[in-house]
Amino acid sequence: MTKRNPHMARLSANYLFPEINLRKRQFLAQHPEVHLISLGIGDTTEPIPPFITRALTEGAAKLGTREGYTGYGPEQGEQSLREQIASKIYQNKVPAEDIFISDGAKCDLGRVQMLFGNEASIAVQDPAYPVYIDGSIIQGIKTIVPMPCNPENNFFPCLEALSRTDLIYFCSPNNPTGVAATKTQLQQLISFAKANRSIIIFDSAYAHYIQDPSMPKSIFEIDGAQEVAIELGSFSKIAGFTGVRLGWSVVPEALKFDDGSSVKADWKRVMSTIFNGASNISQCGGQAILTETGWKEVEALTTFYMENTRLIRDTMRRLGYEVFGGENAPYLWVRFKGRHSWDVFQEFLEKFHVVTTPGIGFGPEGESFIRLTAFGHRENVLLALDRMRDGKT
Repeated sequence: MTKRNPHMARLSANYLFPEINLRKRQFLAQHPEVHLISLGIGDTTEPIPPFITRALTEGAAKLGTREGYTGYGPEQGEQSLREQIASKIYQNKVPAEDIFISDGAKCDLGRVQMLFGNEASIAVQDPAYPVYIDGSIIQGIKTIVPMPCNPENNFFPCLEALSRTDLIYFCSPNNPTGVAATKTQLQQLISFAKANRSIIIFDSAYAHYIQDPSMPKSIFEIDGAQEVAIELGSFSKIAGFTGVRLGWSVVPEALKFDDGSSVKADWKRVMSTIFNGASNISQCGGQAILTETGWKEVEALTTFYMENTRLIRDTMRRLGYEVFGGENAPYLWVRFKGRHSWDVFQEFLEKFHVVTTPGIGFGPEGESFIRLTAFGHRENVLLALDRMRDGKT
């Protein structure tokens, strides 16, 4: 028989969300009359705005006409969309030629591993989005160095204590902690990468939620990043495109491997070999997002979710909970010192009928925390907060 990829056996059991769903089902089986409210989901909940929806619909309709039909598109993405991203997202700090359109940041996180092979070593924030580690393990990477991020170090790793690795995965604003890195912190990260001849894989999926104008939304706002960083972006949380699937990567011309060869050239080869380009319908939607009208619509969405964040953060702090994050991201990170996060999850489920996400699912540093999200209908958020205030369902 054909042998299994041996690295698959190294993956830890994907227990987090199946376990959450199991506990929900068990609870509802005992209490079928209960209305559970989720403040743990990492998916958007509000409809895609109308101007953007029309662009998607019109893009699909054109494919039903001889004049409007298109087959394969450019593998690097529609040139007009790349130019819009360069202008609107990056204020032309990066050229359109360095931008690659894709089916989302998560997919790019998996593909980017192919650039470096299984001998590469990686450093990863702890807690962190699980795909950084799991994607690396599937590729056969063995050396994985955690970067503890907690309230005691202001959720930024102690670089002086970090051993050298080939790759550094960094997400800002971070999922799950909801904390964004400052300009000074990113300058330190870039200097560290340069000194160690490392490459930063910078996940900016939540950058659109940054409210503080002093906080960088892209690593390319920092001098020197072009020589040490790849950035991955997404329309999923900007415009509710979690199911539509559209994202991008920025791989600078100046970024080189140790032997002086071009990282961008290899990325183009990877994308053209195993990827046929993002959906042309999705790209129609992306172009609409980046127009003046579309941008106003997605800004309104962001305002809505960040108001949810404020409501949750302010209420929980008034109730005496220790809350981090949420100022520049749609996630809040709540600490319960000395307690197991699964126990806290169960308490919120049984006492308030509210579903959260146990922090331990994001790494060892997540123990004693739960993650709350602003992605939810306003009436459900308010009802959940009322339950917490009342101390009863």
